[in-house]
Amino acid sequence: MRTQPACLLLSLALCLTAWPVVAEVDDAAHYYSHGMAQASQGQYDAAAESLRKAIEIRPKFPEAYHLLGIVYANGQRRLSDAADSFQKAIALNPSFAEAFYHLGLVYKVQGKPAEAEQELQRALAIRPQYEEALMALAHLYERQQAYPKAVAAYSRILAFKPDHVEALYALGYLYESQGRSQEARDLLTKLVLLAPDHADAYYLLGTIAEKASRTPEAEQAYRNAVAARPDFVDAHYNLGFILKSKGELEAAAQEFRTAVTLKPDYADAYMNVGVVYALQRRFNEAEQAYEEAIRLKPTLAEAYYNLGVLYEFHMRDTVRALATYRKYLELGGQDERVQRIVRELKK
Repeated sequence: MRTQPACLLLSLALCLTAWPVVAEVDDAAHYYSHGMAQASQGQYDAAAESLRKAIEIRPKFPEAYHLLGIVYANGQRRLSDAADSFQKAIALNPSFAEAFYHLGLVYKVQGKPAEAEQELQRALAIRPQYEEALMALAHLYERQQAYPKAVAAYSRILAFKPDHVEALYALGYLYESQGRSQEARDLLTKLVLLAPDHADAYYLLGTIAEKASRTPEAEQAYRNAVAARPDFVDAHYNLGFILKSKGELEAAAQEFRTAVTLKPDYADAYMNVGVVYALQRRFNEAEQAYEEAIRLKPTLAEAYYNLGVLYEFHMRDTVRALATYRKYLELGGQDERVQRIVRELKK
């Protein structure tokens, strides 16, 4: 699954250096500037105190309320106090788009999606091309599984910023999940030209190509994914499948071994190491790999089936083959030949 970026903490931290210092030279401005410097250095308690002094001197100071809300949310996790500060900033300046945006983020973290959407939409009404607000809104819609709305939000970003890497990937991901594979492929192809090290985009291009039986294209995409991110477990695993289908058994085994090295509890990868070893006639190693897959995932019926085949045809151990086949059937296995063998032995 795709992970959601742009948590509240990061979004608010970025804003600390984005908001201009108040130009007016007075004590309130001094405390505000001091609070901003303290917050940017992670001195949140001191920053909050400075900002409260600024507000005490100048009660109608929306920028100070806004920054205080950021400090409360980002540094002290006082979300209710943060929301209150943002609301006060908005009351003093109803056109304060950033305050609406950050209030929306706070509501999102508090699990108030309707309120979050409302505040983000208000920020966008003030500033229609507010990139961060659109991204937050799109993420909110994805979390709610309101995918057409998420698509619309990402599309709005790309309308004014066609090279927005995160929006390109997110929209490509959504298109693919909706069966719009060609549109997804077009966006992702554009994305990897802009960001040649985007491992997730290569991986998704690989899955799209694999489903369309464009095997060479899928192989190259997975290779690009692991080149960009050597610890990309699923890309190694999928590449192993493609290499196995091409008969490149040692290369396939290496990919599956890499997968289990990176993820030691990856039962399916162990099972496929066993499949490759069996094809290589490395039967003892295949048995060990299947047994490890079963140890890690006792309900993995396919591992029992493969182990049974290994015992029956390669190791000529009928007793263990039958015991393993019975376990395969107990787990819901449907192979008719195995069902017949076990059924006949009961007669």
